Amino acid sequence: MRVLFLTPHFPYPPRQGASLRNWGFIRHLASRHEVHLLSLVAPGQPVDDGAVGDVRRHLASVTTFTVPARPPLKRLLQLITHPAPDLTLRLWTPAFAAILADALGRQTFDIVQVEGLELAHYVEPFLRARRNAPAWVYDAHNAEAELQHSIWRADAGHPRRWWAAAYSFIQWQKLRRYERRWLPRFDALLCVSPEDREALRRTAGVEAVVVPNGVDTDYFAPGRFAPAPEMADHPSVVFTGKMDFRPNVDGVLWFAREVWPRVRRACPEAHFWVVGQRPARAVRALHGRDHIIVTGAVPAVEPYVAGATVFVAPLRMGSGTRLKLLQALSLERPAVSTRLGCAGLGAHDGVHLRVADTPADFAGAVVELLEDGSRAACLGRAGRSMVRERFDWRVVLPRLEALYDRLDRRR
Repeated sequence: MRVLFLTPHFPYPPRQGASLRNWGFIRHLASRHEVHLLSLVAPGQPVDDGAVGDVRRHLASVTTFTVPARPPLKRLLQLITHPAPDLTLRLWTPAFAAILADALGRQTFDIVQVEGLELAHYVEPFLRARRNAPAWVYDAHNAEAELQHSIWRADAGHPRRWWAAAYSFIQWQKLRRYERRWLPRFDALLCVSPEDREALRRTAGVEAVVVPNGVDTDYFAPGRFAPAPEMADHPSVVFTGKMDFRPNVDGVLWFAREVWPRVRRACPEAHFWVVGQRPARAVRALHGRDHIIVTGAVPAVEPYVAGATVFVAPLRMGSGTRLKLLQALSLERPAVSTRLGCAGLGAHDGVHLRVADTPADFAGAVVELLEDGSRAACLGRAGRSMVRERFDWRVVLPRLEALYDRLDRRR
């Protein structure tokens, strides 16, 4: 088939959740189909020419477009006056709409896969037209209305965060209306977990196909990566993620303030590593306090995950599934997660990882794995076995191709 991927960010190198999923789909499909990529580039985050060249070797065509920065005053006015959610406006520019129209006019595609709601404004005219159309597939990395609802619930109980809660409440309402209006117009919807499928059914009345996030378990294999040298002389608790993403910021701050002091009382030599690009100011302020290290962007995240004595996913808001947690489990790292942090994986507490939601329980689970190496190793092996069985790309991709086949026969 001839497949066009539309992505809101350039998917290579794959360093965070959306790009990891996008590149996993694109790279594996390109070995059997003619795949084209049309990608936005966020302002102030230029794409290295070498990265574009690496992607071109796999694909039939690659087109990128850098979105102009949106002035703060324009964003504020749109937040107040525009009926569409902020997510769908932040990357909008008429110039890219013209590029997309030209691409669809010059070539016939069997499938156009839209990676995220940020691109919805661009495809609205084509969803209306439907003449000589490809099959349009929407990939929901998150159930976006549910994501904002969970953030609103978490912030509403804290007076200092009421301004953020108000933003999330308004966006939740706008996203509910937007998803209900536009998602049913796609020919097919993908989501990452049964939980997100149910959320999309409640919000938009649509039936999505679960195609979970995948992991290259041959690449993320135990012993493949040497631990970061600076982690060698102490037990290390590690969190990785994009550190300006609200759920990650909330999770790290909660862990550092509520959980970490309890861990340190039991294991005073332990260090907490926060690894990820663009840390928010509140996260940066943790650096150097109480054996907490905030790295910012690093050349490669894998050595830090490989060096984790315990990997943590202390998430209290969000939707979707956590690719970084899947990678850590694939590397046989023992993990502790909130129930939300491991949602959608089908993992069981005490079998594949430890699950805890209160500060005391979470700290107790971390201390248990820091102190009991054999228990930690047993969980690590079971976690990797689960990932190989359920989330290896060789297991995941046939689900997507089966959907493509059904859409092609229907057309």
